Amino acid sequence: MRDILLQAAGLAAIAVAIIHGVLGETKVFPRATIQPIRVRNLIRLVWQAGTVAWIGGGVLLIAAPLMESEPARHWIIATLAVVFAFGALANALATRGRHLGWVALSAVVALAVAGY
Repeated sequence: MRDILLQAAGLAAIAVAIIHGVLGETKVFPRATIQPIRVRNLIRLVWQAGTVAWIGGGVLLIAAPLMESEPARHWIIATLAVVFAFGALANALATRGRHLGWVALSAVVALAVAGY
C-alpha cells in the first residue's frame, strides 16, 4: 500500500507540474509586461525550470518503490517532501490561500509522507 501511495504522489507531482507549466504559458506570461525581452525570457525559462524539476521529482517518487535501497527511498521522499512543502507554503503565503496550488502541492507531500 505504501508503494501505491508513493507512486500516486509521483503522478500528482507530475500533474501539478504540467498544470503549472501550461498555466504559466497561457495565463501568466501573455499578460505580463516585462522589459527588456531578454529578462522576460529569463523569467519564463526559470518558471519552466521549476516545472521540469517537479516532473523529475514525480518520476523519482514513482521509481522509488522499484529501488532496492531503503536509504534511497528515504532520501527521495524526505527531499521531495521538503521541496513540495516549500512550494505549498510559498504559494499559500503569496496568494493568501486564494490559489489552489498550495492544496495540490500539499497533497503531493501528504501522499509522499504516507508512502514513507
